[in-house]
Amino acid sequence: MYNYLDLFAGAGGLSEGFDRYDFQALLHIEMEKSACDTLCTRIAYTYLKKHNQLNIYEDYISNKITQEVFYSYIPFELLDKVYNVTLSQDNMAIVKDRIAQAIKKHGSLDILLGGPPCQTYSVVGRSVQKDKVHNDARNYLFNLYVSILKEFKPKIFVFENVTGLLSAKNQDNELYIDLITKAFKDAGYIFDKKILNARSFGVLQNRRRVIIIGWLKELDFSYPQFSDNVDITHLVKELLIDLPLPKVDKYTTDNIPTYLSSFKIREPNDILTQHYTRNINTRDQEIYKYAISLWNENQKRLSYNELPDHLITHKNKSSFTDRFKVLASDLTYTQTILAHLSKDGHYYIHPDIEQSRSITIREAARVQSFPDNYFFEGTMTQAFKQIGNAVPPLMSQEIAKKIKEQLDATNTKRI
Repeated sequence: MYNYLDLFAGAGGLSEGFDRYDFQALLHIEMEKSACDTLCTRIAYTYLKKHNQLNIYEDYISNKITQEVFYSYIPFELLDKVYNVTLSQDNMAIVKDRIAQAIKKHGSLDILLGGPPCQTYSVVGRSVQKDKVHNDARNYLFNLYVSILKEFKPKIFVFENVTGLLSAKNQDNELYIDLITKAFKDAGYIFDKKILNARSFGVLQNRRRVIIIGWLKELDFSYPQFSDNVDITHLVKELLIDLPLPKVDKYTTDNIPTYLSSFKIREPNDILTQHYTRNINTRDQEIYKYAISLWNENQKRLSYNELPDHLITHKNKSSFTDRFKVLASDLTYTQTILAHLSKDGHYYIHPDIEQSRSITIREAARVQSFPDNYFFEGTMTQAFKQIGNAVPPLMSQEIAKKIKEQLDATNTKRI
């Protein structure tokens, strides 16, 4: 079994994939309390499933017991693997001490996972912040990641971020990607970077991300070969077809759609949770219907400037004109799920014109390939943010699989 450290862990999308291939978490480090609670709840679910005690989990998600009571059934040493802290240069000594304790307790550190918050690297983030982006401390969080690499020397690291990282520059006109890769090299690692699309891993979403994988110079390793196997046999409607109207907690059918069963997004004994979304005003409902009708009847996307005058309220008519967008049920992928979903759902409209609403927490989680038994803690806003920031588990598990295959082969050669 190989051990990993999950840095900037979020809701655990990256670590979920590694857990599925029997990697063991030494520690999850995350600054958001709600995301830490999500990680704890996932750890609890996994523990209870292993010990045939899922009735306790069911009592919790059904609001029959409190979170405190729920967590009391789980060994403290498991929940203690979630470390709620905001990483900074000032507290790195304390954080490194906590990591060292975890390594001493559970074994060596084999893999470092993580990707610093990406808002300052994204094209949209730079557009919104303009010159202020250069003063954002998040630009240099990668230095903390590298500091941990240098201190603990894991065999391999996986660094994930938005594609905007490749073009983002600092105030000195230096590319951040050049600074990051130089830091990896100086830390003693060989690495490669590629843009991978979640669609190639079975996720019904067009989601491109930069994935840098590095390894110690002495390790017999290479960047994994991933097949660009875009699945064109499944449609987005399979993510939605078995779900009832929002706030109803029963699936519409016991027959699980093929896509959901094939990728274990829904399993026979799952209980439907978090199938609710925000309320919207009358004007937005009308816009939603306009956008849904335009797509369902003509397969045409709505441009904001094409709306009737009484529905146009934004002064900005030159950018983000696609701010209202339908999840097209007849396509093989959706648009990228972003953390902006926590602010409004205009870019993620349900395709049923009778419902005229944005997608629910559960629907967003499914688009990201999270299984229905994955429960997101916190408010609705916090849950949407966690989902939008996450690495799709189906993508992560394939990365984990390929890394494990090479590590196993390397160990076999040594024997």
